Amino acid sequence: MTIDLAVIGGSGLYNFPGLENTSRHSVDTPFGTASGDVVIGDFAGRRVAFLARHGESHTVPPHRVNYRANLWALHALGARRVIGVNAVGGIRGDMGPRVIVVPDQVIDYTHGRYTSFCDVEGAEVRHIDFSEPYTEALRRELLDAAAAAGVAAIDGGCYGATQGPRLETRAEIARMKRDGCDLVGMTGMPEAVLARELELEYACLALVANFAAGCGDEAEISIEEIFAHLAAATAEVPRILGVLLKR
Repeated sequence: MTIDLAVIGGSGLYNFPGLENTSRHSVDTPFGTASGDVVIGDFAGRRVAFLARHGESHTVPPHRVNYRANLWALHALGARRVIGVNAVGGIRGDMGPRVIVVPDQVIDYTHGRYTSFCDVEGAEVRHIDFSEPYTEALRRELLDAAAAAGVAAIDGGCYGATQGPRLETRAEIARMKRDGCDLVGMTGMPEAVLARELELEYACLALVANFAAGCGDEAEISIEEIFAHLAAATAEVPRILGVLLKR
């Protein structure tokens, strides 16, 4: 099966707008069940696969996502290029609500997740290079596509991946800021490293839903406001990916 691009949708993106002539695929993997069916269809003249990371009804919390099964399913269906769409909080001052970022670095604060396909009996242990966690060529294509679509996107930034599903304390965000994090999210890892193990091209499209705790001017974070900001940023995703695919 030919798939030109796979998209993993995060919070707020549970189906891919404009995807036509769709078919649904349930893939058995050696690592269990994926978050849901992979939906494959036509978009911008190309074949696109879409998978909702949290399930189409948002029933899978970030620390329970079967990241290995998700990546394996997409790879088994023929995907070789993957865009992970992630809802995030902004730490850096210019990364406020509704801003779109294409990060270039990751710090992993998660724990207890399966972070490698090597973690099964009899598997070959591989020590992959992860100094640059995202595929630079695909990052550049995303940024160029955003510019061509007239959508502002920030080039670079460090994504700090936390455990979730709760939001972080002010002290935790202060520590992450000292560590050099510009964004905070709950699903950036181990998705990126698993893609690297499968030799998939992978890049992250981070959608800022809110300023993280202690950042920005908000006294507290409103869930209603978070989802309003997220919906506005999510609406730009098909425009960006449409241009990327046409190129």
